Amino acid sequence: MTIETLREIGLVLGSVAFLAICWWAFSPKRKKRFEEDANLPFADEERQADKDKSAAQQDESNSGDKPGANRKQGQDK
Repeated sequence: MTIETLREIGLVLGSVAFLAICWWAFSPKRKKRFEEDANLPFADEERQADKDKSAAQQDESNSGDKPGANRKQGQDK
């Protein structure tokens, strides 16, 4: 067995591995999962925005003041 034969075997194995990874990544069965994973960074931002919005609404309802009344007081200080 010469070095040329080993190189050819390595080239064939590398090509087969590359094609297998491409087949796995672009398989239609996994498309939905990859789309969900791609949106994970944005899911945290949406949850944080929802928490901030609900906390602001709760503060306004607990104070009994009109919405935006606390902001005017904060701006005067």
